[in-house]
Amino acid sequence: MKFRSLIVLAATFAAMAPAAAQEYPSRPVTIVVPFAAGGPTDVAARIYGEFFSRALGQQFVIENAAGAGGTSGALRAAPDGYTIFVHNVAPHVAGPVLYPSAQYDPVKNFEPIGTLAFAAHYIVIRKDLPATNLKEFIAYAKANPGKLNYGSAGAGSATHLACVLFGQQAGIDIVHVPYRGTGPALNDLVAGTLDLMCDQGLNMMGQYQGGTVRVLAVAQATRFPGLPNIPTSAEAGLPGYEVSAATAMYAIAGTPKPVLARLTETMKAAYKDPALRKRIEDLASELPVAGQDTPEALGAFTQKEAARWTDAIKKGNIKAQ
Repeated sequence: MKFRSLIVLAATFAAMAPAAAQEYPSRPVTIVVPFAAGGPTDVAARIYGEFFSRALGQQFVIENAAGAGGTSGALRAAPDGYTIFVHNVAPHVAGPVLYPSAQYDPVKNFEPIGTLAFAAHYIVIRKDLPATNLKEFIAYAKANPGKLNYGSAGAGSATHLACVLFGQQAGIDIVHVPYRGTGPALNDLVAGTLDLMCDQGLNMMGQYQGGTVRVLAVAQATRFPGLPNIPTSAEAGLPGYEVSAATAMYAIAGTPKPVLARLTETMKAAYKDPALRKRIEDLASELPVAGQDTPEALGAFTQKEAARWTDAIKKGNIKAQ
């Protein structure tokens, strides 16, 4: 009799799984973004949030909640799909290394849903430096070890990590100057207080077009269509230096599979939306291409990035400041 009851119970739960997916979401969903409003990650999250709201008939509301490693707001929530997480992958995976008190694993504690956008980083220098291309800048930096500096949006930010990797691969000694955001750092680069930044195209495009900074290379394998005159890092003389600000969406580990499936289906629908594509391209970003557009691809990318940035942080003995 007990055995028969267990069979009936198992069948009941099996029947409930598709229903759970159909019923989700039955109330508003919170998208935790661990940055202040207005930055590229926040804007991308809002673009997708609007699409998800229309597609699923419930509001997807942005909550800007920074914390150690940028995850504190998300990990306090229940794994039910009503709190999801949008982050730049590099600081997401670097968080536990830089902030041991964060006590999370970027792979084990999160379920990948999909990548929102890829935005390559650019090597940008102040316009009056005696270097007109990447090879000349590297040579100048090697001739002046420890005398040049670079700015970032803060310790552990994508702009910080991108320059760390650049310095390691170029074999140059440059000094980190952390700021409270990209804007103040870029202002100082224009003013000549800083020598270098490794930043996303959206942040520096206006200054580049206005001639107030010099852009030496884009850190990806192909040139960005919106800035076709800027060479890739390989073309400019530093092959292998590729850093993309990949913005991705995750659910908390343990979220029901039918809920994950519904979120993934909606993400795939978003990729096909022409208006969304245009808005992402206006951020100097690109949508994932075939092979990059699945949760499995994001999961593999997250693991790869975790290994890469952990190695770079330990090699550079980088500490959170």
